[in-house]
Amino acid sequence: MTDLSDDYEGEYPILVEGLRNTFGEHVIHEDLSLKVRKGEILGVVGGSGTGKSVLMRSIIGLQQPTAGDITVLGHKMGDSTEEDSIDLRSRWGVLFQGGALFSTLTVGENVEVPLKQFFPEISDGLRGEIARFKVRLSGLADEAAFKFPNELSGGMRKRAGLARALALDPELLFLDEPTAGLDPIGAAAFDELTASLQKTMGLTVFLITHDLDTLYAICDRVAVLADKKVIAVGTIDELKALDHPWIHEYFEGPRGRAASTTKEFGTSDAQADAHPTEVVANETGQRSQGAAADNAARAS
Repeated sequence: MTDLSDDYEGEYPILVEGLRNTFGEHVIHEDLSLKVRKGEILGVVGGSGTGKSVLMRSIIGLQQPTAGDITVLGHKMGDSTEEDSIDLRSRWGVLFQGGALFSTLTVGENVEVPLKQFFPEISDGLRGEIARFKVRLSGLADEAAFKFPNELSGGMRKRAGLARALALDPELLFLDEPTAGLDPIGAAAFDELTASLQKTMGLTVFLITHDLDTLYAICDRVAVLADKKVIAVGTIDELKALDHPWIHEYFEGPRGRAASTTKEFGTSDAQADAHPTEVVANETGQRSQGAAADNAARAS
């Protein structure tokens, strides 16, 4: 295992060490470790079944690991008091797959849910005003706040879910497949919005995706899940230099080459120079997750 992060003196708002996740006898993660740097957009990729969403759910406390330590914003998950846990949850926002909006509430009312939960003393008028501001911040028109989720397009529901994730001005933003199901124009617009919000709000973004265009466009680094752990973390160029079958097939396959070409001739991404590099790679003969997982990842 090679770790070049010792030269980096910044903060790590998310630290995962020796994580093990199981479902019955099925092991999802084994000795998984990951450091997420403050202020970066970290893309998380891996074949189907590698536990990307399980990892995110473990970090935010929705999945209880079998073993290992997770520290978020200086708090060790599982060891905090109830008061500390409530404070911690108010410092992150989550966009789940599909938006996960409450269907019986309007978009504005959905955004108000975390405000009611964590700041019940806020007046109804102020809470509604904050919710409408977050709706606009997510790129939706004012009138979207008064619509129900079933009255919105898929892309609009994603943005509504993002507005709710931003309701409490979080420090951490978790995005689970935010561009899945969107057309290329909508996906690119969502990427641009994510990058803009990261800069203006100083967010640290944990972004699960299969979208190669997203990885090239906005991610500072990419973490690769395979063999039940994070096998490598680095820039795309660093990952492409590694000798691992899945990484090679993912980034050098037809879609990977197309995304690279688009990036090369598109607008340059200044975020690529935002952080020193870190590569974490298993040097003891990592194996591919199998053709089925490879094909599923490339087709997603």
